[in-house]
Amino acid sequence: MELYELRTQKSRILHDEARKFLPGGVTYAIKYWEPYPIYVSRAKGSRIWDVDGNEYLDFWMGHAAIIMGHAYEPVIRAAKEQLELGAHLGFCHEWEIKLAEIVTKMVPSVRLFRATNSGTEANMYAIRLARAYTGKSKIAKFEGHWHGGYDALHKAVNPPLDKPASLGLTDCVMNDTIVLPFNDLDGVRQKVKGENLACIILEPVMGSNGMIPADREFLKGLRELCDELDILLIFDEVITGFRLAKGGAQEYYGVLADITTFGKVLGGGIFPAGGFGGREDIMELLDQTKRKHYEMSFHGGTYAGNPLTARAGYTLLSELIKGDAYPKINALGEKARKGLEDVFSRHKVSAHVTGVGSLFAVHFTKEKPRDIRSAIGDTKLAKDCFYFMLNNNILCMKPSKQVFAPSVAHSEEDIERLLSVMEEFLRQVPI
Repeated sequence: MELYELRTQKSRILHDEARKFLPGGVTYAIKYWEPYPIYVSRAKGSRIWDVDGNEYLDFWMGHAAIIMGHAYEPVIRAAKEQLELGAHLGFCHEWEIKLAEIVTKMVPSVRLFRATNSGTEANMYAIRLARAYTGKSKIAKFEGHWHGGYDALHKAVNPPLDKPASLGLTDCVMNDTIVLPFNDLDGVRQKVKGENLACIILEPVMGSNGMIPADREFLKGLRELCDELDILLIFDEVITGFRLAKGGAQEYYGVLADITTFGKVLGGGIFPAGGFGGREDIMELLDQTKRKHYEMSFHGGTYAGNPLTARAGYTLLSELIKGDAYPKINALGEKARKGLEDVFSRHKVSAHVTGVGSLFAVHFTKEKPRDIRSAIGDTKLAKDCFYFMLNNNILCMKPSKQVFAPSVAHSEEDIERLLSVMEEFLRQVPI
């Protein structure tokens, strides 16, 4: 900690100032770590520089939103041009059509699409739509899965799972949300029995809580169960969408959702964005030309689908649809996972790597985690690892668990650097 503070004096000064105006000194608690976070001055490619001039190899990449690297030139050029033409109009424009069209091309289960301002909004509207379509109130989510700050999904996110995920959540909302065990189909069957659910929502890869992928057979079984019980299946692809493959997790797993939610990559990696889409018979409940307002599922938003964000998103997806990015970033993820497992094996440390494609995370646990409960490990060792990485100019999230999401801008040498620093950490830290 002493070394960190010596290297980041200007960040400390900024954080002292931030605490005067921002609760906790940050705009989102995940950005904070003790005794204060770094403050970034610029970013390019796979690198970030803080206000003290330290250069970092960035593996967090804007919460996994940045797939081509920081300040990706084609998106920057498109955004600059659109700024001159109008960033926010409040009227229809061609870029919302182009964005919706390319999303439907990339994700086969999405026949119609609507844009939102965030992944949280996308999940909120998707849940409402599922309730409207089915006429049912109750929904289900999985332990440890993060779907943003929407009340109905803000349950059983972090341990202890029986405690409220936030103050201000009402009992009536919480009682309509059933919590399910991840990667346990028999457990899911028992939990949903007799519940008459509108939908089940999940992250195909449990993201910020440790990049733990769903078992392929679990997802297939869940799809069959939803069909059997007339429950809509919602995939939260805010992280996995357009990152695991062109068609996201649905392409990777070969399992289709009824409704899919998006975020992060959808904004071109630079603007706040989200969206949701699905089957025509479901999405047509949003069609104002077919229904009176009280017969519709409402969706809207002042900035939803604005031309600046839509053009940035379309520009990025136009590159990703070519498919060239995925072999590279997925190979980087595989190299990192295999390399880290090898390092842990050589040092005989109880640690494991989870993930798929370009996404991965380190867990200091005795067994390889399959869910949030088995991901609870040695928090002190995880924290020590985080600060060692930080002091050796590698950025990841978070102190409790190291999560990584490399981009096309990363190289094999960057992965080698990560492996080297992890090796050095295990040499120096008594285990």
